[in-house]
Amino acid sequence: MIDNAVLAGVIFILMYAFIVSEKIHRTIIAMIGAILMIFLGVIEQDVAIHHIDFNTLGLLIGMMIIVGITGQTGLFNYVAIWAAKKAEASPMKILIYLSLLTAVFSAFLDNVTTVLLMVPVTLSITEKLKIDPIPFLITQIIASNVGGTATLIGDPPNIMIGSAVKELTFIAFIDNLAFISFVNLIIAIAILTFLYKKGFKTQDSLKRELMKMDEKAELKDITLLKKCLAVLTLTILGFFGHQALHLESSAVALAGGFLLLLIASRDHTFTEKMLDKVEWATIFFFVGLFIAVGGLIETGIISRIAEIALEVTGGDLTYTSLLILWLSAIVSAFLDNIPFVATMIPMIQDMGVAGIADLEPLWWSLALGACLGGNGTIVGASANLIVAGLAAERGHRITFVGYMKVGFPIMILTIIISTGYIYLRYLM
Repeated sequence: MIDNAVLAGVIFILMYAFIVSEKIHRTIIAMIGAILMIFLGVIEQDVAIHHIDFNTLGLLIGMMIIVGITGQTGLFNYVAIWAAKKAEASPMKILIYLSLLTAVFSAFLDNVTTVLLMVPVTLSITEKLKIDPIPFLITQIIASNVGGTATLIGDPPNIMIGSAVKELTFIAFIDNLAFISFVNLIIAIAILTFLYKKGFKTQDSLKRELMKMDEKAELKDITLLKKCLAVLTLTILGFFGHQALHLESSAVALAGGFLLLLIASRDHTFTEKMLDKVEWATIFFFVGLFIAVGGLIETGIISRIAEIALEVTGGDLTYTSLLILWLSAIVSAFLDNIPFVATMIPMIQDMGVAGIADLEPLWWSLALGACLGGNGTIVGASANLIVAGLAAERGHRITFVGYMKVGFPIMILTIIISTGYIYLRYLM
């Protein structure tokens, strides 16, 4: 009889290998892995359901509904064209402005949604100016990952960490991560602007054509836009006060999403169409992943890894924090950061049981490492792959090596800066 721990480990490693290979959709792999865990007796079905983090799922679904409806108004196209005109059609300024917008959107929406909204407009603007879109797209990838680091709802790893640790509220994420995210963002954009400045030449006649664009024409439904902005404002205020209200962040997001559906819905078709905007493949990927990680927890694999990590660092808080920061960054550069974070969360919790009293530096190290590490390669985060796919559809190829030459050094630099931040703020 095969030991359950060995079985769980083999299933999880195979899952990881197939997810990385991208030969089969990651949602199918995650769900098959979860089903195998249950069918082979590694984890009981009722225990498996207990390991599904419905707070994370609810937060994602609620925000996806809000963003899906808001996207129908043309708001994001309006903002992008407005920014391009404010930049006076200067390619260098457009790159900076669109990157800053991407970072801000990524802080309050999820990264994948942000790039899905920003990339088509970016491609349209660069086509009008007849300039290479690749520098703009690479900069937006990096800006989306750095911007998403700043808040609880900005990046899936943060959503997962915030859901697992109730003390880490929406305000706590902003207080601990917004400043260092802003510093990293400014430095990254400055480097990329300098790196790509030779490719920013365009004709004055093309600039004049861009300046003639009417951003207001992009706004398709002003009444709906007002409703979306009102609900989005209420939702974000709810995130700020969710702890005082004794509500989970998922309850706030779902309330916002279904309130907007209620006041915006014209008929059953509209509601069904907006619910189709939810990325159900992502939701089921999380479900499978939570169950698979639950199998590792129930068989004791996670606690054993935590014990080994503490043996390596001697239980020293500084060494452990910096190990987690750098390990998270390097691994997340080459593997999707979501399954990695799903594995790390229970491991850090077990470190608390094993003797580290103050886990807060470890959580911020994990968040910074996983989110910023996603900038290292084109496969480091889901948003990266989405941008590459959208670009390829329009005939612009972002290669693995081509991206890595830019992304990996910037990722390392932001992790070095974050190392100093973690040490000075939490470990001195």
